[in-house]
Amino acid sequence: MRATTAVLLIEQDTKRQKELVTILSFMGWKPVLVAPGEVEQTLSAIDDPPGFIMVGQAPADEARFTIEQVRIRFPGTPALLLQRQGASAAFEPPADEPHYSPLSYPFRQTELTEALYQAKSPEEHSFQDTSDSAVELFRSLVGNSVSVRKVRQLIQQVADSNANVLILGESGTGKEVVARNLHYHSARRGPFVPVNCGAIPADLLESELFGHEKGAFTGAISARQGRFEMAAGGTLFLDEIGDMSLPMQVKLLRVLQERTFERVGSNKSITANARIVAATHRSLEALIKEGKFREDLYYRLNVFPIEMPPLRERKEDIPMLIDELITRIEHEKRSSVRFTQNAINTLCRYPWPGNVRELSNIIERLAIMYPCGVVDVADLPSKFHAGAVTAPPVEDASITPLPGGLDNLPFDGFDLKQHLNNLEYALIKRAMEECNGIVAHAARRLNLRRTTLVEKLRKYGLQRREREERTASL
Repeated sequence: MRATTAVLLIEQDTKRQKELVTILSFMGWKPVLVAPGEVEQTLSAIDDPPGFIMVGQAPADEARFTIEQVRIRFPGTPALLLQRQGASAAFEPPADEPHYSPLSYPFRQTELTEALYQAKSPEEHSFQDTSDSAVELFRSLVGNSVSVRKVRQLIQQVADSNANVLILGESGTGKEVVARNLHYHSARRGPFVPVNCGAIPADLLESELFGHEKGAFTGAISARQGRFEMAAGGTLFLDEIGDMSLPMQVKLLRVLQERTFERVGSNKSITANARIVAATHRSLEALIKEGKFREDLYYRLNVFPIEMPPLRERKEDIPMLIDELITRIEHEKRSSVRFTQNAINTLCRYPWPGNVRELSNIIERLAIMYPCGVVDVADLPSKFHAGAVTAPPVEDASITPLPGGLDNLPFDGFDLKQHLNNLEYALIKRAMEECNGIVAHAARRLNLRRTTLVEKLRKYGLQRREREERTASL
């Protein structure tokens, strides 16, 4: 999605107006407020078609008139009608009226993109429509970091060409996701055919790619199409291209140069009509220096490179990725899970060597362990606790200093609110342990009202955790 794509916002509730402006700006849109009686003036300041119209609290007639005026100049502009749970939208559009979609408030990014997709007619679901392309890309490439926005921009630039694309990045960063988006938004209507070059033995890869004739080798009891034929008119995705053997690289280079190939055991040439998208987590330049990858093949594949950033370099995207992964789990009707802010902050501090794949596995595991529950820092696997910010030393001699205190502020700063929450959590937990779980005694120890301590115990889930520990000890 381009940050310059305007969104026309009809909302007369001042508080919610500010909230919507903040949310939409964070998602990469450019919200433009439409004031009563200023529709023409607002539209005159917009050159490109707006992404959509968002209708919140406003008189029904006024909202309908604004949408009509927008669609006179920009036909087919989608309108999303906000509605709180249990409440109706500003107005009910006619059943046969296209380009409307309801949207519950507050909404997640994935819910917004799904509502926008539903408001589009099928013939408009094409790559040429910039706003719709952005919606489809967001479904898999979630995030608002600079690096991810750059990847989305590169996909939009190259998707509709026939140029070979080389996708680079560590394992688990989502290279196949990029390849599928390239295919989906291209003009090609053939299939997307993936091949993992590192998972197929070298002596079988030729037959896998080019096919074979009956009797071409032992076990070839019938003729078989190769992946190049299967991908005719579509995209052939060569994953882990860096693991391909040198003899096979020579044969692939010939296909890329001549656009023809022969099945194993045949001398009949077949035209290669598949776009090539390759991917690798290895450095092909280093392999070239080692003599393990052909330089001429590298330049054939590397026409348009796209590099996927590791998750540790786009940590600001982690909350949005978590939201997307939870939505996916809920959509599959398996389970659901929620995370406290403390837990999300802890996940953001983890280096994620396995990248998005590792994050996905963790979210799925926690959804199984705590179905429809709330996950706090203590519920995360032990490897995440080492990266959590612990409380600083306490000068009061009656309290033993907590381990791992901060002697100096980190150079790049840290989350003070999170740090204070951790300190409060640790002190309350210690007081409850030393008072054998008696809330009244712990409250006196902490100089708190009993009701205040009960609320804080509920906030941090300490009562639930103590009950679980007692149950486990029985």
